[in-house]
Amino acid sequence: MITAIVFVEAEVARIPEIAQEIADLDGVSEVYSVTGKVDLIALVRVPTVDAVAATVAEKLNRVAGVLSTETHIAFQAYSKLDLEAAFSIGG
Repeated sequence: MITAIVFVEAEVARIPEIAQEIADLDGVSEVYSVTGKVDLIALVRVPTVDAVAATVAEKLNRVAGVLSTETHIAFQAYSKLDLEAAFSIGG
């Protein structure tokens, strides 16, 4: 599974609607409204890099109100939650 983190610049007046439309796309697992240089961060979880390209370029970038995106592919996940789940398997 490939995880991509997509920074989204959006029309400010429509952020909630844009976020929901992005969240409803196949391959998008989460969308966060954030502070800083971007308006939204979307997590895309798909089986291949080609699927990342299709999800971002053919779906997410075409959502009305999306002004620009910047996509980062995750190499490795580090999560306290994953470690806690692994240690609780036998308990």
